[in-house]
Amino acid sequence: MSRFRRAPAMLASASLLCLLVGLLYLALQIRTIFSDQLKQEYAGLVLEAAERAESARAMVGVWQLHSGDSQAQTQGYLHARIELADRLNSLAALVNASPSAAPRVPASALTPDASLTGTDALLATIPPYWRAQRDADGADVRLRIAHVANVLIALAALLFGMLLTALGMYAKRNRQLAGESHEFEYAALHDPMTGLPNRRKLFATLDEAAANLQAGPTDRNIAVLYVDLDGFKQVNDTLGHRVGDEFLIAVSHAFRESVRNVDVVARIGGDEFAVLVREYSTAYELAEIAQRLIACVVETDEQMGVGVVRASIGIASYPDLVSDYQRLVAAADDAMYRVKRGGKNGYAFAVQAD
Repeated sequence: MSRFRRAPAMLASASLLCLLVGLLYLALQIRTIFSDQLKQEYAGLVLEAAERAESARAMVGVWQLHSGDSQAQTQGYLHARIELADRLNSLAALVNASPSAAPRVPASALTPDASLTGTDALLATIPPYWRAQRDADGADVRLRIAHVANVLIALAALLFGMLLTALGMYAKRNRQLAGESHEFEYAALHDPMTGLPNRRKLFATLDEAAANLQAGPTDRNIAVLYVDLDGFKQVNDTLGHRVGDEFLIAVSHAFRESVRNVDVVARIGGDEFAVLVREYSTAYELAEIAQRLIACVVETDEQMGVGVVRASIGIASYPDLVSDYQRLVAAADDAMYRVKRGGKNGYAFAVQAD
C-alpha cells in the first residue's frame, strides 16, 4: 500500500520536473525569438542605410554626367561625392559594428575620392547578404514559435493533472516572461547608450502625434528638428571613442532637459538626433528650440574641453511646410544638409513644397 501511496507523490514530482523542463525550454526559446527579432531589426537598419547610400550613389551618377558643364555643376558633383561618403560611413558604422560575423566594409571605400567602381561593387554585395540574414532570422523565429506552440500544448495537458501546484508556478513564470518581454521591447525602441528613443520609436510617436493632430483643432502644428553634430568625428579620431560616447551621453541629457516633457528627443544614429515638437504656435518657437539645442552642444563642448563640436539643425513642420507628416524627418534632414553646405553651426527651415 505504501508503494501506491507514494505513486501520486512520485507522479507529481515527475510532472513537476517535466513542467520545469518544459518551462525552461519555453524561456530559452522565447529569449532566442526576441534575440532573432532584434537581429532582424538590425538587418533592417543596415538595409535602410544601404538604400540611402544607393540613392546617394545614384545622385553622384546624375551629377557625373554634367560635372564639367559649369562650375556650379562641378560643385554639385563634389557635394554629391561627399554626401555619398557620409552615407557609406553611416552604412559602414552599422555593418562593422554588427555582433555577427558579417563581411566588414573596408576603410578604402569610405573616402570622398574612393573608386565608384568599388562603391558599386560594395553596394551590390551588402544588401543581398543582409536580406539573407534577415530572412534566415525570420525563418528561425517562425520555427521556434512553432516549437513553443507544441510545447505549450503538451504543458497544457500536463497542467490539467496538477492544477493547483502548476497554476501557481505558471503564474509566476508568466510574470517573469512578461518582464523580459517589456525589457526587450524597451531595448528595441531605445538607444542602448544614451537611453533616448531610437528611429523606430520616433516614427511611432510621430504617427501618434499626427493622428492626434488630425483629430483635434485645425490650427495646431507639429514639427521635427533634425540635429547633426559638426566635428564630432574629430572627437573620436583624436580623443577616442570613449570620450566620444561620453560626449553623446552628455549632449543627449542636455537635449532632453532643454525641451518640454511632451516633446520627444531621439537618437537617429551616430551623431544625428531628432526632436519631435508635438505642438507649437509660431516658427519663432521652433527657432528658439533650435537655438537652445545649439547652445546645449556648445556648453557640452566647453564643459568637456573638446573645442570642435557644433550643431547643424534642419526644421520641418506639418502641415504648414510639409503636407505629408511621414516626410517630416526627411524634410528636416534635407534642411539640415543645407545648413551644412552653407557653413554649418546654425539652423534652417525646410522649403515649403509647391
